[in-house]
Amino acid sequence: MFMAYWAFVSQSGLWLLAAEVTYGSLIYSSCMSLMALIRLYQISVREAKCHSVTINVMATQTGLSMYLPTEPPEKFYYSLGKLALLPDIISPPKMETPTENNVLATVETQAIMETPTFVETPTFVETPPNKRRKKKSAVWEHFYIENMGDGSRRACCKICKQSFAYSNGSKVAGTSHLKRHIAKGTCPVVLRNQERDPLSPYSAPSKMGGTDPPKRRYRTPSSSTYYGFDPDRCRHEIAQMIIMHDYPLHMVEHPGFIAFAKNLQPRFDMVSFNTIQGDCVATYLREKQSLQKVIEAIPGRLCLTLDLWTSRQSMGYVFLTGHFIDQDWKLHRKILNVVMEPYPESDSAFGHAVSACLSDWNMDGRLFSLSLNQPLSEAGLENLRALLSIKNPLMLSGQLLVGNCLARTLSSIAQEALTVAHETVNKIRDAVKHVKTSESNEERFLELKQQLQVPSTKSLALDNRKQWNTTYEMLVAASELKEVFSCLDTSDPDYEEPPSMEVWKQVETLCVYLKLLFDTATILTAPVIQTTNLFFHEAWKIQLELSRGISSEDPFISNLTKPMQEKFDKYWKDSCLVLAIAVVMDPRFKMKLVEFSFTKIYGDDAANYVKIVDEGIHELFLEYVSLPLPLTPTYMDVANGMNIGPEDANGGTFLSNDELGLTDFDMFIMESASQQSRSELDQYLEESLLPRVHEFDVLGWWKLNKTKYPTLSKMARDILTIPVCTIGGDSVFDTARKEMDNYRCSLRPETLEALLCAKDWLKCEPVETSKSLVKVEFPI
Repeated sequence: MFMAYWAFVSQSGLWLLAAEVTYGSLIYSSCMSLMALIRLYQISVREAKCHSVTINVMATQTGLSMYLPTEPPEKFYYSLGKLALLPDIISPPKMETPTENNVLATVETQAIMETPTFVETPTFVETPPNKRRKKKSAVWEHFYIENMGDGSRRACCKICKQSFAYSNGSKVAGTSHLKRHIAKGTCPVVLRNQERDPLSPYSAPSKMGGTDPPKRRYRTPSSSTYYGFDPDRCRHEIAQMIIMHDYPLHMVEHPGFIAFAKNLQPRFDMVSFNTIQGDCVATYLREKQSLQKVIEAIPGRLCLTLDLWTSRQSMGYVFLTGHFIDQDWKLHRKILNVVMEPYPESDSAFGHAVSACLSDWNMDGRLFSLSLNQPLSEAGLENLRALLSIKNPLMLSGQLLVGNCLARTLSSIAQEALTVAHETVNKIRDAVKHVKTSESNEERFLELKQQLQVPSTKSLALDNRKQWNTTYEMLVAASELKEVFSCLDTSDPDYEEPPSMEVWKQVETLCVYLKLLFDTATILTAPVIQTTNLFFHEAWKIQLELSRGISSEDPFISNLTKPMQEKFDKYWKDSCLVLAIAVVMDPRFKMKLVEFSFTKIYGDDAANYVKIVDEGIHELFLEYVSLPLPLTPTYMDVANGMNIGPEDANGGTFLSNDELGLTDFDMFIMESASQQSRSELDQYLEESLLPRVHEFDVLGWWKLNKTKYPTLSKMARDILTIPVCTIGGDSVFDTARKEMDNYRCSLRPETLEALLCAKDWLKCEPVETSKSLVKVEFPI
């Protein structure tokens, strides 16, 4: 056993370690800071024989690392003499680069056997460390350390040579201010490089002028990249943020937002209201140009829906949304215009909005159908048809031109049902309100539900009268928990007059008919765009059930369904032909589903209605056959006004058809093509039905068969585009019209249109069509 002394230097100062050591083990150790002591006195060691033992010690993050000799030393006899002052020449050596490792030092201990020998000064031998901890911050790719004369160290930028404080003695400043120097573009050299190429990140140049392999990093898989400051890019992002999230344009002048932006980038000059308004309009124009190219390239026609919003200023705002199928047979829905109408109740309001849209997007002759969210007067309908007939060919004498919104129809019918049964609904609403407005009442209700072991998983919630689906869901939940409500008065003395069994019976009947409307409306809320063929089955099922309800002997059912059937019958008469033709374009059903459903609805008169659909679809097909064929490039040049001389390139003279006597031949070719094309529809209808698989993409099927049915596929593409709903999925269950808020009404009409249209265009749209199976439940 022997006593060993080691001295080592760290960033916190000079330290002394005294340890009692045996071979291969450390028995006792103590560590003292020499910088904390005022005096250090001489140490003497006595030993029987003289030996020189060197022990290396290095302090690391995991502890003390020691190296002992391969042979055990002789026994030491040691004694401590008086302490002497340590000379001032002992000081930490200067380091070229910052490191947290301690500098290794060795102490050579002289052991003397008999006479005590006083060692005046311990000998320190400085050796380089075996391994230094690598700098892990990416900022050291752009800075290096420079030692100053006063003992401090500064970090110098490799590019602009500016220096920044790094450490002063044992205090280290960190690297955050160094990162800001590069990342925020305050380095003048980096700024100049970014002005030349603003989209390329800055990277530090190689020291040798060549391309060095990337250095390995231990914390981040790749080195950080720094982008220069671009004020135009920042303005563009602010404009998109305002558009996407409906933020007010005045937010750029709010003190809180200005302070926030200044803290992010002090060099950014905050824009004014007028400037950001111009940036938003510029974003709208840029997106409009891209959408214009898409619309010009669509091979078919376009359908429009009109949704009228009101305002407190009695102004109307018409949202015109375009529905079209692109070249890849994908269905799209885009808001094209938002037109302010000073007199929204006038007969010419919708006509003015449609005319402005057709002119703005250059869609003359390409409009196929028009759907409205509210009924028009006869004068309004005639005014609209007369306007459109000037520049658009009317298919089926205009029967496909104007249609009604299915979502508005369903909401109107649901309101009628709730109005008829308002006493029953109010009793259930009061019972639910008693439970939900008190925590103690709700706890008693849940305890009673557990005692009665009611299996329902529904939770009670009060309805929102502005959305009829919440009232339906409240009635369904209460109906499943009627046993708990019936017994609640036994455990809750404040609960009086629970609904009677007759009331619960009426609730169940009301829920049956509301469910028909709810299931159909839920399809309209799907995130994907639905094709028209999906709604024929939903519509005829509602028509059938309401017709049966009127003839019911139960007075409550007959009184409930009569006003519902009157409203839906009007929609059915106006939209039946469109929906029937659309389902015929579905190869899983064709005319068979029309024949089956009409038999259920009309009975003996079904054949007459089936004949109307059959004649309508054949007449429409003939109109597609008679459409002019696409012009070849030569004839397109003639149509565009280019002068083509009577001589060909070789000096020959072209002969007209009249001179060749081929005019009758051209008529013969057209008639032959007409007869051949006319058989496409009959061939399609005569083929067997496709199996009703769980997932079926009707547009994808027509895309694959457009070569087999060239004319019929064009007709199917336009028919399946016709929208049945004029409003968004979030407004399907609304019982009132949308109302424009006061802030938007205060904007210029051009700015309002730019904000609303650009938001619709910038958001991601699921372009794939629905592949869900059409439910075919044949009621008997």
